[in-house]
Amino acid sequence: MTTLRPFTCEDMLKFNNVNLDTLTETYGLNFYMQYLARWPEYFQVAEAPNGEIMGYIMGKAEGHNTHWHGHVTALTVSPCYRRLGVAALLMNWLEDVSEKKHAYFVDLFVRVSNKVAISMYQALGYIVYRTVLDYYSGNPDEDAYDNILVISLNYFSDMRKALSRDKMKESVVPLHHPVRPEDVE
Repeated sequence: MTTLRPFTCEDMLKFNNVNLDTLTETYGLNFYMQYLARWPEYFQVAEAPNGEIMGYIMGKAEGHNTHWHGHVTALTVSPCYRRLGVAALLMNWLEDVSEKKHAYFVDLFVRVSNKVAISMYQALGYIVYRTVLDYYSGNPDEDAYDNILVISLNYFSDMRKALSRDKMKESVVPLHHPVRPEDVE
């Protein structure tokens, strides 16, 4: 049985088992503390019955007008708890928080090479909105997706899911050209 609860400062001393993954972005303590102080409602832990952290999600609300949205900054699940629905549980929770904040959509960035995560997000209703070139630091040949499927090691996808406020689903109409990080709102 999985319990969702708010992330606490003490959790930073117990979540190393979750962050031990090459696809997990690990941040400095100040970064986690900033999110915990500014957006505590967007920071949750999935906890096993034995008290072990199974995973966590960290996000925020940002944007203006029809660009007001929930953003997933980090979602990670410990390798020993993967494929149990923990990530989907955390994502559904963040979507609910974003709905309560009257967001138009939820977005996230994922490495193009992380096919397992992309497949999971697509199963949850997310689409690749656009490709973000050179989004992640470290590997100069990796980008991110944001709603278009572009195969390149240097891309990230910006993936989105429209929420109930976006009745016409305008926030998830894909861009058909890649963008640079400085062009991301």
